[in-house]
Amino acid sequence: MSVAFLILGFVLLVVGGEFLVRSSVALSFKLNISKIVIGLTVVSFATSAPELLVSLQAAFNGSPAIAINNVVGSNIANIGLVLGITAIVGAIVIDKSFYRLTWPVMMLFSGALYYFLWNDNQLVAVEGAILFAGLIVFIVYIIKSQKPSSDDLEEVDDALAIVSNFKIAIWLLIGASALYFGSEWLVKGATEIATSLGVSEAVIGVTMIAIGTSVPELAASVIAAAKKEKAISLGNLIGSNIFNIGSVLGLTSMIKVIPVTEPLILSRDIFWMLIFAASIVILGLLPKKNQIGKMKGFGLVLLYGIFIFLVFKG
Repeated sequence: MSVAFLILGFVLLVVGGEFLVRSSVALSFKLNISKIVIGLTVVSFATSAPELLVSLQAAFNGSPAIAINNVVGSNIANIGLVLGITAIVGAIVIDKSFYRLTWPVMMLFSGALYYFLWNDNQLVAVEGAILFAGLIVFIVYIIKSQKPSSDDLEEVDDALAIVSNFKIAIWLLIGASALYFGSEWLVKGATEIATSLGVSEAVIGVTMIAIGTSVPELAASVIAAAKKEKAISLGNLIGSNIFNIGSVLGLTSMIKVIPVTEPLILSRDIFWMLIFAASIVILGLLPKKNQIGKMKGFGLVLLYGIFIFLVFKG
């Protein structure tokens, strides 16, 4: 039964990713804003929904610490696994705005999270409110400051320019629903399998559950890359990491204090999150410059494999 949940979950996530990409491109036409902004907002929020729902549910059930394991593990998986695989499918061009805005903001949120947790081994409501307010400021800024760029000149399905608002809303609803239920089932199957193997909940949180809730990003990004929607692929991943910290942990800690119950999160896992976040800029400066291709993608996946090995090794 666990294997069935895994398969059904993956199918739903692929379907959800397809509908999200369609609606995102249609929105970029309808709202006359760049695709990178759509990736950083609509797609990022929808693909971060599983993390948010899992974390909120954990907070209400008296296990808010699961939120940290889930978000840190998911942010690592988004870059090491998802970006790596996406780059293998199709080389990703790094836009200049990435260096000026999105990457520094991701590092700022990551650094703030580390400081808040290191300071007193917990994330309190005030700190969560700061993270969430920062996310709102970031969203408002990128929407107001976005300018037409070469990304908008890439060939896309022109038929999406005349899609009705109602159809776009339906696509978004189908995509978000498929991603939610797909993630739930995939996580359920993965957790049952891991538990039967005698793996601890902390390890499950930072690996199995994190990978499960990152599959929406994988589905949306791989489909976008295959369709040459590279701006959406990179924007979706970076935006999702920012959303995970700002909205998922921000909102959850505003509901209930999130304690650090697993020391390895601060002494190991969060440093891996920072390393992966920094690696994108390093890869962007290596030949071929401003591009993440197959070899760099393989490197990210290999590094992620090393992280998973160390986690299970304990």
